[in-house]
Amino acid sequence: MNVYKLLKLNWLIKNHRIKFLGMYLLHKTNQRYIAVNFDPVMACNLRCKMCYFTDENYVKKTKGIFPKEDLSILADKMFGRALKLQIGCGTEPTLYKDLAQIVSLGKTHKVPYISLTTNANLLTKEKVKELVGNGLNEFTISLHGVHQEAYENFMGKASFDKFHEALQAIYEEKKNNPNLILRINYTFNKDNFLELMDFFAMYGQYEPNILQIRPMKSMGDTEYQDTDISSLKDSYDSVLREIKTESKNREMTLLATSTYDELVNATNVESLVYNYTYCYIRPGYTWKDEFDYKKDTFNDFSKKIGLSKELLKNAFSSKKQMDKLKTKTSLNYNIIE
Repeated sequence: MNVYKLLKLNWLIKNHRIKFLGMYLLHKTNQRYIAVNFDPVMACNLRCKMCYFTDENYVKKTKGIFPKEDLSILADKMFGRALKLQIGCGTEPTLYKDLAQIVSLGKTHKVPYISLTTNANLLTKEKVKELVGNGLNEFTISLHGVHQEAYENFMGKASFDKFHEALQAIYEEKKNNPNLILRINYTFNKDNFLELMDFFAMYGQYEPNILQIRPMKSMGDTEYQDTDISSLKDSYDSVLREIKTESKNREMTLLATSTYDELVNATNVESLVYNYTYCYIRPGYTWKDEFDYKKDTFNDFSKKIGLSKELLKNAFSSKKQMDKLKTKTSLNYNIIE
């Protein structure tokens, strides 16, 4: 299943009535439409300068490991409605010793797309093989600097050599599993953006399938907080044109905003459906405050809160009423194929 084609289709559909009516029909017919986003451990092995893990107050209150004995219970209650299982949403999932079991449970429950987001510094050849063997479809790798100096500067405690070893391991595994996806997420600021001109020279050998380019966002009292990218106004468009051309030549999907003006002015019009499709799970919290996966299934709780009625109501609400539901967040990227 190509989740990026589905995501692009969602973006192309601008009519909120079609979106909500579609979700209503999927919900009522017991089809998959949610994205389960799972942080099994609230910790990270790195200290990236723009990340909340360099905020001491955040680190002090961010604790917890999801109980191994609850994994099967959670999967039974949630995974049957998941279109995608995203493991790692802001913490480092490779610190979780039972990571492979999560992937295996996703496969057992026939989740069509299972993705792992990681900084890759703890990935070994053996771990890559195990995760793929258990059913992982995609590695999403975080990158904050193309060259070693910027990489190790922005990604505190990271090893440039270990990063490349992990990419090589994934590349080798892709030879045996041609459907395995390698996605690289590049988070840029004014100090590392121009390094993207060398991206393919440094990483093209690993044949990534997807490259995401997005600006850093303010994440609290972090070590690096300069989110001002106005100095890139004259260079952004030309750099993206070159990246776009090379991506097309390599038949690689690019997730980016094509122009500087679009980047700084756009808002996320897809936020209307966000609260109905995004199900976040971490130690101590699952999906909604009132939801208890030990007592209720996704379907049972949905009936309790009248979710199907709400979806149908939204389908026949006015655009003015729908505007009240929007979450005003910046648009990080478009899908450019």
